[in-house]
Amino acid sequence: MSEKKVKFIFEKENKNSVRFEEVPEDGMPPVIGSIYVQKWFAGSSKKIEITITKKD
Repeated sequence: MSEKKVKFIFEKENKNSVRFEEVPEDGMPPVIGSIYVQKWFAGSSKKIEITITKKD
């Protein structure tokens, strides 16, 4: 089992959600790309971090 922390920064706000763009590590391609988070959870956050656990 391995874990990866992926960082995102604010990209744009929609009617009910907020779009975040991944900040890839130097020299690496994005793991996820962009994600949408519902406004009720994201609030006014400009940065978020998601932990992905890969189960082997």
